[in-house]
Amino acid sequence: MPIATTNPATGKVERTFDALSEEEIDRRLELAATAFGSYRLTGLDERAGWMRAAADLLDGDADRIAAVMTTEMGKTITAARAEAHKCAKALRYYAEHAAGFLADRPADAEAVGARRAYVRYQPLGPVLAVMPWNFPLWQVVRFAAPGLMAGNVGLLKHASNVPQTALYLQELFERAGFPEGAFQTLLIRSGEVERVLRDPRVRAATLTGSEPAGRSVAAIAGDEVKPTVLELGGSDPFVVMPSADVEAAAEAAATSRCLNNGQSCISAKRFIVDEAVADAFEERFVACMAGRRVGDPMDEATDVGPLASEQGRADVEEFVADALGRGARLLCGGERPPGDGWYYPPTVVADVTPEMKMFNQEVFGPVASLFRVRGVSAAVELANATGFGLGSNAWTEDPGERERFARELDAGQVFINGMTTSFPELPFGGVKRSGYGRELSEQGIHAFCNAKTVWES
Repeated sequence: MPIATTNPATGKVERTFDALSEEEIDRRLELAATAFGSYRLTGLDERAGWMRAAADLLDGDADRIAAVMTTEMGKTITAARAEAHKCAKALRYYAEHAAGFLADRPADAEAVGARRAYVRYQPLGPVLAVMPWNFPLWQVVRFAAPGLMAGNVGLLKHASNVPQTALYLQELFERAGFPEGAFQTLLIRSGEVERVLRDPRVRAATLTGSEPAGRSVAAIAGDEVKPTVLELGGSDPFVVMPSADVEAAAEAAATSRCLNNGQSCISAKRFIVDEAVADAFEERFVACMAGRRVGDPMDEATDVGPLASEQGRADVEEFVADALGRGARLLCGGERPPGDGWYYPPTVVADVTPEMKMFNQEVFGPVASLFRVRGVSAAVELANATGFGLGSNAWTEDPGERERFARELDAGQVFINGMTTSFPELPFGGVKRSGYGRELSEQGIHAFCNAKTVWES
């Protein structure tokens, strides 16, 4: 794939970029290693000052970088602007809380025969981040903010279709005052990732992306004995029980499924509804999905913009065609609109069965699978009938059902009577084929730290 900005709303290439040469990659790696040697010794107050400056700059740049993101990957301008401000919030969060997260943790000295014993959190070194295009700022910031505050330095290999956003991120941290080499964008192709990851100057890696990409990075890092955090795909269940506020649930369901034009790992994708309220939910949900306005992502009134790539739209169309060809019912959408750009309408498919591809695989577009079940046990069983385990949603006013969903849903997150999202304050990650490790919160900053035991006599 070329490193280029291709506008999904038009299908036209707007800018191309040369990949870094082998010599330049080596120079960047040496710069990262050198920078780490001094950056790790900077004080937390100094790092926090730079981080707050980055947050202020990002808030000020929100309109400009939002337009870049929309041009590169098609998210609506409203969503892009909100993403920029969310990232600024996360930068401030770590500026304010890193000192507490990284403070020495006292241990029971008497129990281990010491005068003093404690755990100290120290940085590992340069961390390679392999990041996707769907949230091109947020995915990076949720690694960079805790990583930089911990004293690590960052090397970003971003998706090849968002090069301008990738370059902006390096520019942002440099403008904020971070030392040269503390955060670098590497415009490299996927084939160069293995060489960079195997380089001894790189100490760890984090990847958000597809399952095949995660397997590849994990295998290489494992061979090199380097820690990794992986956030991969999701096929999140959205369960609605009889006691739920059905109208609120249906509206949240449509918002979730159409988030980021349907291209979000933690968007609800499988809608599992108790038959007692299934008719009412289906009617409202289909109306909400069909009512979403599809169009120019630069238009403030647009709800759903184009998919990020032509291949992405073709993949979504294949999922829908496969399901309909095997007996599923189409309740709305399902047909690409005429004209330029990689648009696809919000779509609801019912009567999905296990032999259909969308039953077991993630559909990365605004397509919902609708299921009917009888009772909480059947709902839990179907919700867990997937190899993924990223997010999950359950709508119920019954205290016993709430506890059961919290306990039994196989997922990194369970949101009850609310739409799954990510917050700086809460750990984020998955189980099963959705990956391992955690980003954000205190767990996110410890992910790439050496929890060093110190024992003093």
